[in-house]
Amino acid sequence: MTEQTPSGADPWQRTAYAAARAIVRESAGAGREEEPAGGNRLAARLATDPEAVERDLMKLVLTLVELLRQLMERAALHRVDQGGLSEDQEERIGTTLMLLHDRMGELCDRYGLSMSDLNLDLGPLGSLLPREDL
Repeated sequence: MTEQTPSGADPWQRTAYAAARAIVRESAGAGREEEPAGGNRLAARLATDPEAVERDLMKLVLTLVELLRQLMERAALHRVDQGGLSEDQEERIGTTLMLLHDRMGELCDRYGLSMSDLNLDLGPLGSLLPREDL
């Protein structure tokens, strides 16, 4: 993943490229071995241990779920601040957001991750998730 971000790419594309580079950089740094004599550089960079693959996949999925959860939370808080919701609706939103947060913690525990593990470093763009929320 040494490609450069395409010139003229929109912010979402730049973020996607930065996230992909961060994931490759993070996984390439853990337990690197010498490059095979055959020169298959891609195979040398990929961790093929099934447990590591499952954990990394869950880390990626949980990162995306946490990002969406935080976006939903901000949108809900904005709606509450606007005052267009009844007390019952506000309470349901609050309960749902607390349950989602608890479930994220349970899933992180199940896969041996912490909430801070879900925060990808996007290089010059900064971190994916706000640090105070972790």
